[in-house]
Amino acid sequence: MLDSNLKTQLQAYLQKVTQPIELVASLDDSDVSRDMRSLLDDIVSLSPQISLKMSTDAAMRTPSFSINRQNKDKGEVGIQFAGIPMGHEFTSLVLALLQTGGHPPKVDAAVIEQIQQLDGDFLFETYISLTCQNCPEVVQSLNLMAVLNPRVRSVVIDGALFQKEVEEREIMAVPTIFLNGKVFDQGRISIEEILAKLDSGLEKRTAEKLDAKEPFDLLVVGGGPAGAAAAIYSARKGIRTGVVADRFGGQTLDTMSIENFVSVKETEGPKFAAALEQHVKTYDVDIINLQRAEKLIPATVDNPLTEVKLASGATLKAKTIILATGARWREVNVPGEQKYRNQGVAYCPHCDGPLFKGKRVAVIGGGNSGVEAAIDLAGIVAHVTLLEFGAELRADAVLQRKLRSLNNVTVHTSAQTTEITGDGKRVNGIAFKDLTSGEAKHVELEGVFVQIGLVPNTEWLKGTLELSRHGEIIVDARGQTSLPGIFAAGDVTTVPFKQIVIAVGEGAKAALSAFDHLIRT
Repeated sequence: MLDSNLKTQLQAYLQKVTQPIELVASLDDSDVSRDMRSLLDDIVSLSPQISLKMSTDAAMRTPSFSINRQNKDKGEVGIQFAGIPMGHEFTSLVLALLQTGGHPPKVDAAVIEQIQQLDGDFLFETYISLTCQNCPEVVQSLNLMAVLNPRVRSVVIDGALFQKEVEEREIMAVPTIFLNGKVFDQGRISIEEILAKLDSGLEKRTAEKLDAKEPFDLLVVGGGPAGAAAAIYSARKGIRTGVVADRFGGQTLDTMSIENFVSVKETEGPKFAAALEQHVKTYDVDIINLQRAEKLIPATVDNPLTEVKLASGATLKAKTIILATGARWREVNVPGEQKYRNQGVAYCPHCDGPLFKGKRVAVIGGGNSGVEAAIDLAGIVAHVTLLEFGAELRADAVLQRKLRSLNNVTVHTSAQTTEITGDGKRVNGIAFKDLTSGEAKHVELEGVFVQIGLVPNTEWLKGTLELSRHGEIIVDARGQTSLPGIFAAGDVTTVPFKQIVIAVGEGAKAALSAFDHLIRT
């Protein structure tokens, strides 16, 4: 199952296993079971601490395997993989083995304490796809909780392998998490967010701690590439620096592949985001994660500090501010989009594409993102209908040539999407208007992927500082906004070309400008 290079790497990792591990497998005579047995045999051969036995538990999914400690006195570990955890989930498998085998997790002590103090019995079932870059963080978080608390069980289910379950539970987006049989969450969620949902009093306690913080010299609002660069450059100046972010990493967390960041030949978005956070943590920066900014109160003559009100109710204060809240996927804003979100309407073809295997889907958008999505999906689904509002596709010529070569893709230009239709539970079609003929058309299908660009995250700033007609923060060459002492950087601004490398440069420039403002005032 594993090639020689992967075996060598895995064997090096498994040397960190210090406690005996028992793998328990439920297999049949299918090809997938044979591949799973091959993987498990490889793992057992690479560590004397790991053994394998066959399950007699009829309740286990087949094929699947669980990971547990041989020494039950150290507590049960309820981790199960229903599917072969390769692709993006191979790291999840390795971490589950290491942590079950006694290797300490790289998690804050406060988080570990929260997990261990959870009161109740929790069965998490997480439906994933092996091509989903958002799924591993969820899987690894829940697996870690199962390692640290014997009353938590984590079952990871490959949706492409257990299609019947996916259909019965009406799952049309990954990751989808069930807790004790009921939907708990969908999409990317961190371990801190999971714990916050389980601990109703956490938000209030956190807000009280944030209110008590001393004012920052510079506070960065946003934790994407621009925000991370701004924090690093600010901290290197020796001033009191904080970063408050809804989710550290920003849009890069949803990016499949990054191949144009100078000096990094190729990486995946979540890895890049993790590297950003680790780099920031090497400096004296106060990282305040999972907090959404809700209101900006500029400084006045009577109050020289700018205030940032958070959705949790807390308030942070600073002498200078850098706004780096980035952008998000633009929505079509037609009837049915919100109603069928995660019930056939999706925004990440890499994540959710495998759930539509053999089905018919549409892609809205004829730029690079839309055409790339259509090409990727064409290899999975039965048919792709691509709708572009303009008279021509806007994607690069090489992508258009590839798209036109596919026999299961239909392209409609001058097509205005008017409605995403459904049966009340899930998508069953898309309606559009042919702008050339004026004719109304409807295509029957099961999924719609929206790929029409970005919208800046500035709703909370309207009426506070100057925005462009597109909602972007207007900045000058130094990153200065219309308010003194408040700077902005990255995709949220009017700076052209929304690229990671540009956002990083703009973040650094904004930090230098903010420091210059501090020393002059």
